[in-house]
Amino acid sequence: MKNMFDIEKATIFAGLLICIIFIHTIAGCSSENNPPIPEFDEDRCYQLLVAQCDFGPRPPGSQAHKQLRDWMVTFLDTFADTVYLQHFSEFGYKGEILPMANIIARFNIKDDSRILLCAHWDTRPRADRDPDSTDRDKPILGGNDGASGVAVLLHLAELLYKFPPPIGVDIVLFDGEDYGVEGDLSKYLMGSKYFARNCGSYRPKFAILLDMIGDKDLRISKEYYSAMKFAPELTETVWARAKRLNLPAFVDTIERAVIDDHHSLAKIGIKIIDIIDFDYPYWHTLEDTPDKCSPESLGQIGKLMVDIIYNPPKL
Repeated sequence: MKNMFDIEKATIFAGLLICIIFIHTIAGCSSENNPPIPEFDEDRCYQLLVAQCDFGPRPPGSQAHKQLRDWMVTFLDTFADTVYLQHFSEFGYKGEILPMANIIARFNIKDDSRILLCAHWDTRPRADRDPDSTDRDKPILGGNDGASGVAVLLHLAELLYKFPPPIGVDIVLFDGEDYGVEGDLSKYLMGSKYFARNCGSYRPKFAILLDMIGDKDLRISKEYYSAMKFAPELTETVWARAKRLNLPAFVDTIERAVIDDHHSLAKIGIKIIDIIDFDYPYWHTLEDTPDKCSPESLGQIGKLMVDIIYNPPKL
């Protein structure tokens, strides 16, 4: 009986060993086929928001605008497969020439299946909604309206370098979004309009615009044009992801119709949505500063973008 018991033990042990090896092999294959999903660091993202604001107000034509452009190109060049500029210029309201540039960073460039993530990086040259009328000709710092969406995309660039995505990703930072005076749409969205006119046959599977997403009191409802006209299916998919991720800022209502950079891309047939919190009391005032933003708000948007990149929806 002793020998029989030893044989049974040996058989059981061998079986367990084979199971362990099999499970380990399967796990290895799964890890290889499904790249690991990185953690979005909300504190790092907030640092990148502050870093932009440290240059000061960044309206087109200013020295700070040029300095930030050069800094972001150097930053992105460290992480992206390729980075290039779309240079263009427009006349300002005083007849001056405003040199501008869209910044484009591409990741996993060999993959023809691509998604586009975008934000505007310029800041408004006038605080025309400031409660103090004597300050309304001064440029804003743009902690939320300018730096927040860009900060999320810059940190995503770091993650895309460390964790190659399963799909091609293009990050585009639009210039000249917020230059115009109220009532004159010709001087708004200048960078995205230029991009749309000059992107040739480029058509990503879908695109997401991030704008004003750093507010401490973040509340993201569905933007009307995104949800009802430009990309209804994408809107529903993104909000479903936000719900699954337990992101409290996202609410399942349509409350505002916004003219933003997504209009320029939608006009050439790109499916695009605008993730924006337009209920921001410091909008277009001198109080739009980093202290009005929070790492937690940036983190909600960043976590959602990571989920979409590494588990891209099939639309």
